[in-house]
Amino acid sequence: MEIRLENLTKIFTDKNGKETRAVDDLSITIPSGKLVGLLGPSGCGKSTTLFMIAGLHKPSGGKIFFGDDDVTKLAPEKRGIGLVFQNYALYPHMTVRQNIMFPLENLNIKRAEADQLVEEMAQLVGIADQLDKKPSQLSGGQQQRVAIARALVKKPRVLLLDEPLSNLDARLRLQTREEIKRIQRETGITTIFVTHDQEEAMSISDQMVVLEVGVNRQMDEPQEMYNHPDNLFVAKFLGNPPINIIEGKVENGNIMVGTTMIGQTKVKDGIYDLGIRPEDFRFDPSGFNVDTKHIESIGRDTLIRFMMGDKELRALVDSDSVHGAASIKLIIKKGKVHLFDKGTGLVCL
Repeated sequence: MEIRLENLTKIFTDKNGKETRAVDDLSITIPSGKLVGLLGPSGCGKSTTLFMIAGLHKPSGGKIFFGDDDVTKLAPEKRGIGLVFQNYALYPHMTVRQNIMFPLENLNIKRAEADQLVEEMAQLVGIADQLDKKPSQLSGGQQQRVAIARALVKKPRVLLLDEPLSNLDARLRLQTREEIKRIQRETGITTIFVTHDQEEAMSISDQMVVLEVGVNRQMDEPQEMYNHPDNLFVAKFLGNPPINIIEGKVENGNIMVGTTMIGQTKVKDGIYDLGIRPEDFRFDPSGFNVDTKHIESIGRDTLIRFMMGDKELRALVDSDSVHGAASIKLIIKKGKVHLFDKGTGLVCL
């Protein structure tokens, strides 16, 4: 089921009449059968967008289409969605079986068929042996699986997940996100996944949408977005350690920081913000000289902090290449200096 948002806008007005534009003229198409992550910092409008798709928030403007169907004014229960909340929202007095079966109670489905659907969903999410337990007897990861099974049991057209892993510890988050990807692949259901965690989004999304103050800054495949950010906001938002940003200039095709030439480009001469990811530095005896401020070994990699001009930069290099040297020589991998317009922040190609 393809989902299409056309000029979607949501404005909240407080009691004093002050308006907040949470989502601003958002137009994106989510391909059928894909898992798409809505990503961005707190307050960027990602959950508001999800709740408008679900029908829980009424748009201030724009339209929402499921396939060719305009669902903008359709009630949530008529949209054919499955929604999983951040806090799971399970009924504590019901068993796992009863929680999963609950959405079927008003659908005039025969008991035998309902039991079969519950069993199928429990098998799919890996909790078939937990059906007679109460939610309080389950781990956080198991409770999340119950919530997903309950959302899927009605065979919805679309699955919506609002920060579903934020209440889990690190180990369970990793395990559960792999399960979500497996479940999505097996069912083939179009899925929208809201998160502020870039690693989470990059690991399981077929495509990501990065939002800033309700505006779509870029939509692309995760690795493509990481390697080729459209603008400074996306470049800075993705990556850990974060991308290095330093002012530089282009002179006759040479990228310069002060008097040091760090690369070449076809971009016209001028002053730019340069973006260099830490892992795109490499130790090389023929490179430019830098004085190290701090060297930190982190397993197979070494994180080096050094000064370039008046800015401290980070380089992430192979641990075998540096051994506590006060001065080292680095190069930047070819084509890995990103140039951004000083005024607009857009990438210059």
